[in-house]
Amino acid sequence: MTKEEFKALILEKYDIMGDNPFEEYDSTLVFRHKANRKWFALLMTISKRKLGLPSDDKIDIVNVKCPQEIIDSMWAENGIFPGYHMNRAHWLSLSLDGSLDTDTIEWLVDLSYDLTKPKIPRKKSSPCGDK
Repeated sequence: MTKEEFKALILEKYDIMGDNPFEEYDSTLVFRHKANRKWFALLMTISKRKLGLPSDDKIDIVNVKCPQEIIDSMWAENGIFPGYHMNRAHWLSLSLDGSLDTDTIEWLVDLSYDLTKPKIPRKKSSPCGDK
């Protein structure tokens, strides 16, 4: 999946366009929920070296939030790295260089979207029970 294909996927699936809150990084886009403005994806171009790869070539990545129960096991996958510039206990970086299949990217974006969506408030139960 390319950077352009990723942006098209988010627009088609969630009707969300990325915004750039970082003026100094013109290739960075943040994808947020409309209701609570929480990030579910961060698209950026960085040096491969920042992911621990032995190259200064640029790579497009997307950061997504991931459930803690599976995050460590995901690092073993080709094209998945600990979240660059994010809390690595909660975020992954996905390479958009063709090393990761589209289905995996879409699944992880869906997980991130669900983890960051607005919470539905629970009804407070009455101390005497509901009648």
